[in-house]
Amino acid sequence: MKTDGIQFKAVIKQSGNLNAAFVEFPFSTEELFNKKGQVKVKAIFDDKVEYRGSLAKMKSDGHLLGLTQEIRKELGKTFGDEVSVSLIEDKEERTVEIANDILIIFNENPESKALFDKMSYTHQKEYIRWINEAKKPETRENRKVKMVQMILDGKKGV
Repeated sequence: MKTDGIQFKAVIKQSGNLNAAFVEFPFSTEELFNKKGQVKVKAIFDDKVEYRGSLAKMKSDGHLLGLTQEIRKELGKTFGDEVSVSLIEDKEERTVEIANDILIIFNENPESKALFDKMSYTHQKEYIRWINEAKKPETRENRKVKMVQMILDGKKGV
């Protein structure tokens, strides 16, 4: 992904005492994107690590862009380090790729599939990643069954 979008440098900040990081977006989303709330974006950090996420207003004056642990590891950076950010608004539909074995369990449980389809992209991605990260086949099977029950119980994520 090449972007000629908005570019800025920012210091990676820690969210409270959590191992969660973000940078502050130094511009007005209302002026740039005509949006006050969440803005879906495609970003590139330090011209090498791509990310699809959102600018979000999290009890803050401006918008924030999260940096996952994985991104920080790839960049070799942590809290207090400076990072360059290049981003554009992401207008592509976000869809989660679902493996055939997971589709089968959804076909057997249409109510859970209907509820899953109504979830946000992020929550869908979280469930599918949780199943895909299972190292043993029996763990994968157990997680698929658990996922269906969690969805039916109204749990939005893992």
